[in-house]
Formats: sequence, C-alpha cells, structure tokens
Amino acid sequence: MSANSRMTTAVHALTLMSLDHQANEVTTSQRIAESVNTNAVVIRRCLGDLRGAGLVRSRRGAGAGWALAREPEHITLLEVCPAVDAGSPFGMHRTPPNSACPAGFGIRPTLRVVYRGLEEQMRKELARTTIADVLRGVLVQQR
Repeated sequence: MSANSRMTTAVHALTLMSLDHQANEVTTSQRIAESVNTNAVVIRRCLGDLRGAGLVRSRRGAGAGWALAREPEHITLLEVCPAVDAGSPFGMHRTPPNSACPAGFGIRPTLRVVYRGLEEQMRKELARTTIADVLRGVLVQQR
C-alpha cells in the first residue's frame, strides 16, 4: 500500500511559491522539482492542475515561472485537494470481502460510516489551514 503524494507535492510547491512570493519572485518548475526531489515533469503536471483550479498562474518570456494567483492567506488546503485529485485517504478493499464471513459481510458499510466522519473532520481542518499557515510552520522548523 502506498499513500497518494499528489496533495503533499502540491502543498510543497505552493509553500515554496509562497516563500518566493514574499521576495516578489516567480518560481520555476525546476526549482520546485529540486526542492521536492522529483522530476520537473511531475511538477509541471501538478502546476497545470493547480493553474486549472485558479491557484497559480504562469509567466512566459523573461522572468518565466510560476506564481500564486492569490495571496497565500487566501488559499486553503481544502482547495488544493480537489485541484490535484488527491482522492480519499481511505480506500476500501480492491476486491469484495467474503460476504459469508461475519466480518467480511459488515466491514464495508461499517467502515464507510467511520471514514465519512473522519473525512468530514479532515475537510474542516483543511478548510481552516492556508498555505500561509504551512509556510509559517516550515519557517519555524528552521529555527
């Protein structure tokens, strides 16, 4: 099992762009790729998704790169999640469980209720957390 890292990559990119935003600079996909330690193609795909959601904009020509479309205080993590199609952190079995088994019969409906509640709490937290909040947390780690 592996976790979906698209959300983490997107938040990382937006946080770096927020840092550059404070210095009135645009951020290149190569700079983001080096920070995330991944291929620039992965980053450009992610940035394309974020641009489609209206969270970032690109600049061509001299000073080419990427910049936040809004102030970091006005970009919530809840907006980032659907932009990169991060999906649910909780998945069901890949194949249906054995319905003849007492646990297999009731596990899915029971977990759906639990997961729905957890996802609601997660959405609330994502809605109140901004890119500016993430940047502040990152900067605190450097002290």
